[in-house]
Amino acid sequence: MYTLKQKNWKISENEITSENLFNKRRDFLKLGAAALVSSSVVAEKLAAVESVKRASLDFKKTLYGKDLELNSFDQASTYNNFYEFSLKKDAPAKLAHTLKPNPWDIEIHGEVQKPMHISLDDIVSSYPLEERIYRFRCVEGWSMVVPWIGVTLAHLIKKAKPTSKAKYVKFTTMLDPEMFPDQKRGLFGNIPYPYVEGLRIDEAMNDLTFMAVGMYGKILPNQNGAPIRLVVPWKYGFKSIKSIVSIELVEKEPLNTWKLINAREYGFYANVNPEVDHPRWSQAKERKLGSFFKNKTMMFNGYEEEVGHMYKNMDLRKYI
Repeated sequence: MYTLKQKNWKISENEITSENLFNKRRDFLKLGAAALVSSSVVAEKLAAVESVKRASLDFKKTLYGKDLELNSFDQASTYNNFYEFSLKKDAPAKLAHTLKPNPWDIEIHGEVQKPMHISLDDIVSSYPLEERIYRFRCVEGWSMVVPWIGVTLAHLIKKAKPTSKAKYVKFTTMLDPEMFPDQKRGLFGNIPYPYVEGLRIDEAMNDLTFMAVGMYGKILPNQNGAPIRLVVPWKYGFKSIKSIVSIELVEKEPLNTWKLINAREYGFYANVNPEVDHPRWSQAKERKLGSFFKNKTMMFNGYEEEVGHMYKNMDLRKYI
């Protein structure tokens, strides 16, 4: 079993900057954020994010999440889990400049008739990009609402023509110690690398399952999983693997990273279920970034109508 060197699960309220503070960031910077705020953390995070120029994307808006209240871009881009850079939430925004997202190829292989390599440029220029506003729920108990831009995973998988043996889909993150400083630490790293995740084939082909190449109208920031990441809105966020280089269709259930680390606490499915607590904290409520009060967590993160049928005969307390 792989053991994390540092536990960083519970978040304190002082780690979350209020939405009003974020939305007024330019006023704070003009007046001198250091003089108005007790530390320079906010200014440093915003400077790191805003120093990177991100190209705008052409995409079609959709009705997904049209009634949801978005988190600000600054909230979504400066509060991130990306262990390849750091365990700290604010660190990836400052450290992710080492990630080089272009050029970038993804291999689609395994139990397929037409294995292929597809470039990020191909996805952006040759596929009908669309915007989908999804809820995002972290296993740690915080949440946000993000307007992702990309294509359905099914759209990519169908191009490779899966065989009848394709029962699962295995995803792998880039392994490159020059891009990801924590990978240089080898056995002393935060987690075992490369990061691996998986879905059952019907989950992968569900219309909600999304491959995001952008957010908030532009390409993904590095710290959010550039240049391409998975978004599975009814599952806890650790399933939404970042910086993907391999999509492999396989016959047997792949061993995902967090199940490898601690199978008692993290299963393969990771469906959002407020009725099943994490062994060390409740999952009944969540705190949306920028909010003081907690809200009740919805079954399947509010997507039960779209995905509940896939788990109809499963014991969701056993298959966590």
